[in-house]
Amino acid sequence: MTTYEGSDILVSTEWLAENLENPNFVLIDAGEADAYRRAHIPGAVGVPHPYLKGRGSKLVMEAAEFEKACQRWGISNDTSVIIYDDNASLHAARVWWVFQYYGHTDVRVVDGGFNAWLDENRPLTSRNPRPEPGTFSATAQPEQVCLISELKNRVSDGSAPAIWDTRSDAEWDGSEDRGNDRTGRVPGAVHLEWIRLMQGPPSRRFRPLEEIRSTLVEAGLNPDGETVTYCQSGIRGAFGHFILALLGNASARNYDGSMSEWTSDSSAPLTLG
Repeated sequence: MTTYEGSDILVSTEWLAENLENPNFVLIDAGEADAYRRAHIPGAVGVPHPYLKGRGSKLVMEAAEFEKACQRWGISNDTSVIIYDDNASLHAARVWWVFQYYGHTDVRVVDGGFNAWLDENRPLTSRNPRPEPGTFSATAQPEQVCLISELKNRVSDGSAPAIWDTRSDAEWDGSEDRGNDRTGRVPGAVHLEWIRLMQGPPSRRFRPLEEIRSTLVEAGLNPDGETVTYCQSGIRGAFGHFILALLGNASARNYDGSMSEWTSDSSAPLTLG
């Protein structure tokens, strides 16, 4: 499949348009369900919710639930998957990460997604496709995720990898608590809000890869080093993971529980100031 902008996990809207009539992939709209029902790219299937969390859980849905979703979307283990959204690729990156976690790596994100597609006046539909059921079988890949137990231990003994806090400035400085029991950040974390790596409207494309790399370095992150990403609930953290993968980093992990889980555990340390 065609690579884009020096990466094998991005495709352009031009590529998607050229291949839409005779696709050899499943196209996923990772936006909210209401928006999907109003309009989406022809042939795209919709997700029940772009976070793909388990019911009543702070963590990613269980393997059996994800298998059923993939099978419903027409995805098998050898199926190529293309994902887009209408939120600066934030939700698309989350869905991409869930596929990585469950062992499916033939997955790409559309640069600019629905925003760029609209700006380019490309076709839309409200019709839902009816794909033939797939036979996807999920196998969790623990190297894709960091668990709270490990992060607590490594922060405590000083062996933690680089930790990238992808949240907003207000969450970072504690002025926005997001309803958490406590405020602050993981000790040793470096802050760089995820949206800074995206171009503005209307297209909402990724910034050039070298610009992304230099922005990470300026923030104090090694784009090639072992890194744990986090946010409030693992969504922006998954975006950070995707960014590092764009740059060729295979040692990044998303802390899926993020601050929603961390701040509710009184033994998990927080720092402010």
